[in-house]
Amino acid sequence: MDRGEVSFTRMEKVIFGQGAAEAVNAEATRLGAERVFLLVSHTLNQETDEVEKLRRALGNVYCGTHDAMPAHSPREAVVDCAKAMRDAKADLLVSFGGGSTTDGGKAVTICLKHGITEADGMEPFRTVVDEEGKRHLPEYDAPDIRQIVVPTTLSGGEFNARAGITNSKLRLKQSFMHPSIIPISVILDPEVTLPTPEWLFLSTGVRAVDHAVETYLSIDANAYTDGACLQALRLLGEGLPRVKNDPTDLDARLKCLMGAWMSMTGVITGSRLGASHAIGHILGGSAGVPHGHTSCIMLPYVLNWNESVNGERQKEVAIAMGRPGVAAGQVLDDFISGLDMPRRIRDSGVKESDLLRLAENCMLDDWTYSNPREIRSPEQVMEILRMAY
Repeated sequence: MDRGEVSFTRMEKVIFGQGAAEAVNAEATRLGAERVFLLVSHTLNQETDEVEKLRRALGNVYCGTHDAMPAHSPREAVVDCAKAMRDAKADLLVSFGGGSTTDGGKAVTICLKHGITEADGMEPFRTVVDEEGKRHLPEYDAPDIRQIVVPTTLSGGEFNARAGITNSKLRLKQSFMHPSIIPISVILDPEVTLPTPEWLFLSTGVRAVDHAVETYLSIDANAYTDGACLQALRLLGEGLPRVKNDPTDLDARLKCLMGAWMSMTGVITGSRLGASHAIGHILGGSAGVPHGHTSCIMLPYVLNWNESVNGERQKEVAIAMGRPGVAAGQVLDDFISGLDMPRRIRDSGVKESDLLRLAENCMLDDWTYSNPREIRSPEQVMEILRMAY
């Protein structure tokens, strides 16, 4: 028999298909918030009226906006946002935008609780991975201020109690984890995703596909998470091409948002992922490759590299994507290419001479060690990187 454990999160609610501004205001009222602070995408704030709609809906409880959280959420930007929130005396955070605002917001709540005012002050709170791939989590008090997230991309970090934050000095993305940094509620409104650039929406959609694939193929896979993963692939497999064909298709966008949510079922309940995510973390934090593009590039090659140990199970991935009998790596290669997403590391400007440093950094990510085909050295990571370069 299978043996395992499913751990549920401290998220209270997911609201889907409703207007974001009204839903945020209703949640702020439910939570008794008196001073609500917004951490938002710069582009969303400067080039659309979506953030202003949110301010108007909040009315007198609105207390400030921060729109300077770059990609991959650098520590310095997290500390700056925490200072702005502290000065505003905020008691609730709303993150509105892509994955950087979501993950950055999680880390902001840690900074607020523990009085962190400098980037180096975050060091004691990060997760450390030892030489055996074991994750060591520091113990610290839970944040007092919680977060509501309105995502405009599909990377799914809003459903996770883990924040990927970049140490700019080391050019390395690191994890910060605590059960209470998961958002208290998430609002999925397809209409607010309309201003999201096509490449960003579609590439983060592939990131969600990556969540579902690597969870289904996880060494921790179980019957509970299998169904969610396969349904996520069905929703994303239909929804992403429809959005590519018609960007105004709100039903397709909601399918994508729901698929991204379902793709995180295994991640948030304890399933460890594999090399596509581990290498993706390093390509993002150490080489500046956009979050979604890392999955567009790596996932098919990792599937091919792992096929010798889970090829039979990979057949179910191909079936869920609507192409039974075709190798899963080929199915995903064709699917991603059909969305006009990049398929090679070199396409993102990474130099071949930098691959060894990236491979070595991968040994600092715990999901390298939980890849279905065992990885215990940078040389093995290099095999995959050379395939993908």
